[in-house]
Amino acid sequence: MNAPYDGDRGQGAGGAGPSGGPPMPPGPGQVPPTPDPYLQDAYDRDPYRAQDLSVQDPVTEALYDRAAHPPPPPGAYQQPQPLYQQPPAAQYPPDPRIWAQTPPPEPDGPSRHLPYGDDPRTTQFVGVDDLVSQASRDDEQPDAFAHLFRDQEGPSGSAPVPREPEPAPAPAPPKAGGRASGILKSSALMAAGTLVSRLTGFVRSLVITAALGAALLGDSFTIAYTLPTMIYILTVGGGLNSVFVPQLVRSMKDDEDGGEAYANRLLTLVMVALGVIVALAVFAAPWLIHAMSPTIANDVAANSVAVTFARYCLPTIFFMGVHVVMGQILNARGRFGAMMWTPVLNNIVMIFTFGMFIWVYGTSAESQMGVQTIPPEGVRLLGIGTLLGLVVQALAMIPYLREAGFRFRPRFDWKGHGLGKTVKLAKWTVLFVLANQAGVLVVTQLATSAGKLSGQDGTGFLAYSNAQLIWGMPQAIITVSVMAALLPRISRAAHDDDPGAVRDDISQGLRNSAVAIVPVAFAFLALGLPMCTLLYASAGTEAARSMGFILMAFGLGLIPYSVQYVVLRGFYAYEDTRTPFYNTVVVAAVNAAASALCYVVLPARWAVVGMAASYGLAYAVGVGIAWRRLRNRLGGDLDGAHVVRTYARLCLAAVPAAVLGGGVGFAVLEGLGEGAFGSLTALICGGAVLLGVFFVAAKRMRIEEINGMVGMVRGRLGR
Repeated sequence: MNAPYDGDRGQGAGGAGPSGGPPMPPGPGQVPPTPDPYLQDAYDRDPYRAQDLSVQDPVTEALYDRAAHPPPPPGAYQQPQPLYQQPPAAQYPPDPRIWAQTPPPEPDGPSRHLPYGDDPRTTQFVGVDDLVSQASRDDEQPDAFAHLFRDQEGPSGSAPVPREPEPAPAPAPPKAGGRASGILKSSALMAAGTLVSRLTGFVRSLVITAALGAALLGDSFTIAYTLPTMIYILTVGGGLNSVFVPQLVRSMKDDEDGGEAYANRLLTLVMVALGVIVALAVFAAPWLIHAMSPTIANDVAANSVAVTFARYCLPTIFFMGVHVVMGQILNARGRFGAMMWTPVLNNIVMIFTFGMFIWVYGTSAESQMGVQTIPPEGVRLLGIGTLLGLVVQALAMIPYLREAGFRFRPRFDWKGHGLGKTVKLAKWTVLFVLANQAGVLVVTQLATSAGKLSGQDGTGFLAYSNAQLIWGMPQAIITVSVMAALLPRISRAAHDDDPGAVRDDISQGLRNSAVAIVPVAFAFLALGLPMCTLLYASAGTEAARSMGFILMAFGLGLIPYSVQYVVLRGFYAYEDTRTPFYNTVVVAAVNAAASALCYVVLPARWAVVGMAASYGLAYAVGVGIAWRRLRNRLGGDLDGAHVVRTYARLCLAAVPAAVLGGGVGFAVLEGLGEGAFGSLTALICGGAVLLGVFFVAAKRMRIEEINGMVGMVRGRLGR
């Protein structure tokens, strides 16, 4: 017999009403029914409530990765928030005077609150949200059914991989490079051109030294060859190199014609000014030689040769300035390669000229040619070849300008078109280079005198110039190339009053260049001797060893020299040329004073070595002054902690590398001799040890710039 259920029991006892109806409340005097313990809380726990919300949507279920988002453990489940509720009303009504008020910034990550209670971890952005928030990401598209295969694979991983039909190959869209990629590309192009230019410049200096030697004849030609560059920098070169790039950028941005009229006025003005300067300089050549080196001017034969060389070389001032203006116009238009590649033509012409001289008269060691014995035909050959090299270099820029859409039309309407402001800015830059060249003039006079007093080859101004040429190559290839690509961008950031962007670009330029500058500086200190004995062996072993010691003294000064160059670009971006002038006055004064002290204290044999060390010391003092002033200009923040930490860690990695690499190079040089084979072997073995130790130490220190450079190289190589 079956027991009656609650409905029957309730009906028989005058219960709550008919079966299936709502329970009737107990009447007066009635006792409420006792709840059934078997039915109590039977339906309180919803079995579907513990499941993930994404299960309710089949599309979201396919995109949901259960392995990456496991369900919560029992007892830790939180009550879900109600879905699709309206957002809470704002505390204050919107201001009717402001249209489309900007919402407050939302936090990133899982804590971000989305409208209508959506969960950001399971929300797929589409439309405008996707374009705004995920347009710059290159992540792979998620596979909707990847988790199914992973769940079925199990721990053993032996499940067969299903073959999917391969889609038809679609053309890959062009990849947007972005800001960093554009800078790296421009810097790489410029670095390649500068590298080839510097390498051919090395060959040029080798051929000049082999043809004229490292004695008084070589010093006479070097003085005459350096004089046009010095005059050019003193007159218009400083302003062209640093002031006119920001002005060209602004004219391209603000003028209706894209700055073409401004560039034509500038080029016309520079050509007229340089023509007048060349005429005056050729006439005053004897006085200029006397100002450069009284030691050479007081020697009748040496003075005659130097003045003749100078009158052939001084017209190069005109073509030098025209080349620079054309290159700055191309740089402002985003064409960075021509200015770095065209000097290669000049070097090739000079190499060919001095090669012909050696073919006719032989090397200096063979002919023993000096200032008394050099024939006038030889002087004429070298002078014409030197002038022709600069002419070819300047004319080679014309096709690049035509390709960039620039057509030169002489314009003499200089007044009222912004050139006056540029001249005022260039005034301080001219004073800047004047102070710098004053220090160079002191060093030139002292080095020439020391070389003659010592009576040994390789202790004069030619040896100083050759060692400085090697020493300045990394800075010209790396630092100048990086900053030439960054300078237009820094100028735009300064024009837009964005000190944060200027600071970031300066910091990036310092740290990126330090990766190569620091180890190379220590390499010069450790391996300067085999470098010079290999490169300048044609001038004699004694002269080559002297140049090696000078290069070693230059070595570590490359670090502050590179830093000073980068920091001064920040002032030029703000059109501040007065601060660099004052800074250079300090550098030139320290350099001149320290060089004079070395000339007085040290023996004549080592005086030029001390002058080379003084050069780096002067720039170390200048960096401290320029850094503090630029930091104050940018609001007290120049990313100093990051930059100093990078340089300090790179130096710590380079110290053991230089000790071990220099020891290996010295041992090989002592064992095999200072000939070409011994110097080459010492340079290869010592350089390999130095680079290997430096790389391992830098990797152990986890220097991020080294890791970034290695990653970039691996990416380029496809590894």
